Amino acid sequence: MTRRAAIVAGAFAAVLALAAGLYSGAVRRAADPASRADAATLLALTLPDATGKEEPLAQWRGKLLIVNFWATWCAPCREEMPEFVRAQREFGARGLQFVGIAVDESAKVRQFADEIGLNYPALVGGYGAMELSRTLGNQFMALPFTIVVGPDGTIVHTELGPLNNEKLLLIIGKFI
Repeated sequence: MTRRAAIVAGAFAAVLALAAGLYSGAVRRAADPASRADAATLLALTLPDATGKEEPLAQWRGKLLIVNFWATWCAPCREEMPEFVRAQREFGARGLQFVGIAVDESAKVRQFADEIGLNYPALVGGYGAMELSRTLGNQFMALPFTIVVGPDGTIVHTELGPLNNEKLLLIIGKFI
């Protein structure tokens, strides 16, 4: 390898390491309790579902509430949602409630919900949902973004990026 190639390779590795560090820090900051907004803001929301029916999030107060900001055009969102469907089916009767807030249009949300057999409410926040997610701790306004509200009404976890099944089950296991 020439000296120039070695310098380019080293610079490239440094940029990748920096990017990985920034992403890792962002994920940790999103989960940091100090960066969490008051759950009351979230529970005070009323949003339409994909059919237009207004749904207050307060109706799920007292449950382990997992609110996931997502979009039909977001590949990581689409990948994690089947795990959420399984968890809702398995733990719903024991007090778990998923709610999706779509950064999308109603027709697209309905179509995708039908495709995957969505078994939990998909509320439509439209593109304003990104700003809402920012006020709730999504500093980078990226998707997916998930907020977990404990049965006592406090935010117990936030996750920027896909919530893998192992971490999801650890969170659920603390409450159910």
